[in-house]
Amino acid sequence: MSDPIRWGILGAANFARQHMAPAIHSARGAVLAGLATSSAEKAAGFTAFAPGLRVFESYDALLASPDIDAVYVPLPNHLHVEWTKKALAAGKHVLCEKPITMAEAEFDDLIAARDAAGLLVAEAYMIVHHPQWQKTRDLISDGAIGTLRHVDGMFCYNNAAAPNNIRNRPETGGGGLRDIGVYTFGSTRFVTGQEPESVSAAIEYQNDVDVFAHVTADFPGFRYNCVLSMRMFPNQRMTFHGDKGRLTVTNPFNANVFGQAEIELENSDMSTVVHRFPGVDHYVLQVEAFGESVRTGVPYACPLEFSRGTQRMIDMAFAAAGR
Repeated sequence: MSDPIRWGILGAANFARQHMAPAIHSARGAVLAGLATSSAEKAAGFTAFAPGLRVFESYDALLASPDIDAVYVPLPNHLHVEWTKKALAAGKHVLCEKPITMAEAEFDDLIAARDAAGLLVAEAYMIVHHPQWQKTRDLISDGAIGTLRHVDGMFCYNNAAAPNNIRNRPETGGGGLRDIGVYTFGSTRFVTGQEPESVSAAIEYQNDVDVFAHVTADFPGFRYNCVLSMRMFPNQRMTFHGDKGRLTVTNPFNANVFGQAEIELENSDMSTVVHRFPGVDHYVLQVEAFGESVRTGVPYACPLEFSRGTQRMIDMAFAAAGR
């Protein structure tokens, strides 16, 4: 068996502490080896479950360590490209939080840097590693709902009470489209293999950050509609409607947090088949898939080229709304 991938984390973000650090610690073929933070208090939240974790006082110090093979980047959006490139220059593989860029044009340099370094760089788009999304893609591809005609998505939460949250701050690349549009847009692209031909959008802003968006799009074979908001009661759902059935992913994005991962497949005979995926941790699966790609070269489910397509759709939505 090959040596495990030794992971370092740039920054003690809450999301990293709650989800990705435990996932790295639990994943097969992975070791949580380093954390870069100058806060002893924040570091304690990580060493509580990973007592052997080495804490670095700076991002640069972690990147300089020969004992780190790959880094996870949970920094604010506007810092993703900068620190991904620095990690590559230091010879580290990179798994960076979404969105990995602020605009599609930034992918040119990232892809070039990845190719020049010969290392794996990917956006932390965990849902494509979840079996519910692989099953959804297979069912639709196999004709379980007939010909796909319409996709409807919703992803909402309300963080109005946290004005200093990075999602509510324009200088850190906040906004709903970048935070959750990646899910409704990307999941549709993943399942169908299609790209939007045109996009329309109505977007509402607060403090120069988009907090509500109604986005519609024409894909080659179907019509798309979704609502995204950081100011609405929490809800998430994706529905794929064909001429012979309808498939609904009831907890598409936050499995085990928002609820249990399930697929409801309604058939033309009015029967419903429910596929359940209890206890599956897509963060752990993501780390394991990343490590497998690093070790064996097997294609990764979410390469930069895929993420580029989702960012293109986000850019199209902003442009359609006059931004």
